[in-house]
Amino acid sequence: MKRDLVIIGGGPAGLAAAIAAYDKGVRDILVVERESRPGGILKQCIHNGFGLTRFKESMTGPEYAQRFIDEAEKRKIEILTDTFVTRLTDKKEVTCMNERGIFTIQARAVILAMGCRERSKGALNIAGTRPAGLFSAGTAQKYVNLYGMLPGKRVVILGSGDIGLIMARRMTLEGAKVLCVCEIRPHSSGLRRNIAQCLDDFGIPLYLQHTIVEIRGKERVEGVVVAAVDKDKRPIAGTEKVFECDTVLFSVGLIPENELTKGAGIPLDGRTKGCTVDGDRETQAEGIFACGNVLHVHDLVDFVSEEAEIAGSAAAEYLFGGERQKRLIPVQAGQNVSYVLPQRLDAASESPQKLYFRVTGAIKNAVVRVEGGDGVREWKKIAVAPGEMEHITLPPAYFREAEGLCVSVLAQEA
Repeated sequence: MKRDLVIIGGGPAGLAAAIAAYDKGVRDILVVERESRPGGILKQCIHNGFGLTRFKESMTGPEYAQRFIDEAEKRKIEILTDTFVTRLTDKKEVTCMNERGIFTIQARAVILAMGCRERSKGALNIAGTRPAGLFSAGTAQKYVNLYGMLPGKRVVILGSGDIGLIMARRMTLEGAKVLCVCEIRPHSSGLRRNIAQCLDDFGIPLYLQHTIVEIRGKERVEGVVVAAVDKDKRPIAGTEKVFECDTVLFSVGLIPENELTKGAGIPLDGRTKGCTVDGDRETQAEGIFACGNVLHVHDLVDFVSEEAEIAGSAAAEYLFGGERQKRLIPVQAGQNVSYVLPQRLDAASESPQKLYFRVTGAIKNAVVRVEGGDGVREWKKIAVAPGEMEHITLPPAYFREAEGLCVSVLAQEA
């Protein structure tokens, strides 16, 4: 079987990429989705706040996803559901499996849009047994929002990622008592608006620089022991607090779903855990692009859609014109920056390039500084925090003669 463009993943990234490619003239598009219907994680995100950046209105996750599902259906883009991709090669061979059997598609171009997954309790090495009542925040969200089932009545949440913060509010609204949210770092990893709306508005305490050191209970969770940690994230003796609870939710980070990527031998970035890409979101395998949370974990789905459109448009250009000549230069993360994406820019590009980045710690009155191009460029920010992705846009004249760029974030001098 041969197809022009195969998109792996029918979530918000895959759908937006498919629509963008279609609008650029590609007609032979196949979206492969492992679930029974497209939409990805948004199907269970029934809270509002989606679409504020893109559509200038507050939407629920299903509403946001439906906008793109409707647009894909209008264009008659083929979506193959209930189908797992089991293998990808750097030659753009996509092996799939569904109830009809195993088959391989030879694609001319591929877009990776597999999303991300949650870190599990097993990655945390917390003392105790494995009783009932331990859930990832996303699993609990699925139980409550899709199945109408309440996982527990007295809840402690470990980790202050956005899903954990949102579930603190959701569990409270459903009648559970959320005793606290613990975060091992000195700052929350979630959006500031979620801290205000999901914790502060409901009087749920947030313990920064605290973690769970023991889970008690044999058949069912009976309680947890929480302790403060030092600068090296080691528990401090004598700071233990005991919380009697029947449920623990883990919101301890997301990991890009890159098993297929690694199997194809495509290099990954050790910081983002996603592919290394250029401004077109093309990986180091010719004709294979990546976008969304499989590339780096986003905080807003609006940015996922924006990035997916870059990948979809670039894939269309590749299909019509082949691999064009690029002069790729590295983009590095400098002081107080955890990562920058894309990791490479085409210095020959005639289009402005948007760089996305995250900081390593909260900084008020910050200055974003870019060096390596035509002088030093600076942008002032009122505040930056690790839980919120930042971005800047560079004009092509700035990096045309550059050999590499470095992005740093500094505190403004008084």
